[in-house]
Parts: sequence; C-alpha cells; structure tokens
Amino acid sequence: MKENRRSENNSLPRHRCKAHPWHGVSLGKEWPEEVNAYIEVVPSDTVKYELDKETGLLKIDRPQVFSNIYPTLYGMLPQTYCGQKVGDFCARQAGLKGVEGDGDPLDICVLTEKIVPHGDILLSARPIGGFRLVDGGKADDKIVAVLLNDAMHGNWENIGDCPQEVLQRLEHFFLTYKQMPHGEERTCWIAGVYGKDEAFQVIRLSREDYEDYMESYY
Repeated sequence: MKENRRSENNSLPRHRCKAHPWHGVSLGKEWPEEVNAYIEVVPSDTVKYELDKETGLLKIDRPQVFSNIYPTLYGMLPQTYCGQKVGDFCARQAGLKGVEGDGDPLDICVLTEKIVPHGDILLSARPIGGFRLVDGGKADDKIVAVLLNDAMHGNWENIGDCPQEVLQRLEHFFLTYKQMPHGEERTCWIAGVYGKDEAFQVIRLSREDYEDYMESYY
C-alpha cells in the first residue's frame, strides 16, 4: 500500500511549483486575437509592482511618489519580448532611426468595468489597439485591450470604439508617470496610436523577438 501511495504521488511535485508568468504561461490558444495577460498593477495600487524576471515573483519596483495612479489593469504578455524586431517596426512606423526594443515583455493595459483588488493574476483579453510609446529612445509599446466578456467594454473590437476621453487619460498617464516635479527633461513620448491590426503585428513581432531572445541562451 505504501509503495502504491509513493507511485501515485510521483507526479505531485511538478504541480506544486508555480509557473513562471513570463516563460511558463502560454500567450493563449488564439493569439493575437485573444491573449493571456499577466496583471502586475491595478488602479488602487500606490506602488508600482513589476515581475521579477529571474524568480517570477511580483516585486515592488518603486512607490508612486506623486498622484499618478494606473487608469487600467496593467501588466505584460507571456512569452513576448520587445527586442530588435519591435524596435525596427516602431522606427519604420514613426519615421525614426536607431530605435531599440526596451528589453522587457510587451506591456498591456486591460479595460474593464470590474474592480480587481490585486495583481499577480492571469486573465483573458482581446487587443483593440495600442500606443507607440518611445521611452528614452526605446520602443515601449502599450497594447490596449478589453477584458474578455466584460459587460461594459467586452463588445469593443477596435481602438475607434474606445471613447477619446479614455484614450486621453491613458495618454496623459504614460506621458507623466515618470515625470519629476523639478523640471527634469521628459523622456517618454507617444509616436502614435494604432488599431487592432497593428496591435496584432506588434504582438507577433514581440513573439518572434522572444523566440530569438530564448535561442540566445541555448
């Protein structure tokens, strides 16, 4: 009987380990139209949480010193990476030169009417567009998506369905959330707002960048 118990339990340890949100979770079965998103920060947070790439744990990146709060659920797309292909695409679309990816997973903002009390969760979302953010000369795209089956936003299909007031709120946040009050030069700027087709392309390129990034370790 003891031997049988040991045999039955042989497969248990692998289920006791939490999957790494970046490498151990799939992008989804129907990406880029529907994606899995790992949420790091919610609007009620007064500190910025960020995935620790090495451990897969959610860590405090920095306190929100000023009054900026994230206007949506905010996180990243598993198994994506903003590398050379994302940087080159940003440069072509914006008419820039020498743009690199920021070296992080692709960021995503998820719109929902629901109050989500904390991050460190997975959800399913439908991308509808994005912001072409350039931060310190590096591509730092922000995909805009809606929570799948959300009662208020779930039927939005493209960025044009999103009210201008919501887009302006997002734009203002990303242009100011790193700005200091003593006149330091702002390094973030938005080189364009795009719809779902371009968002899909950015996601595809970030997936290719991720595969290149992982191959560099083997």
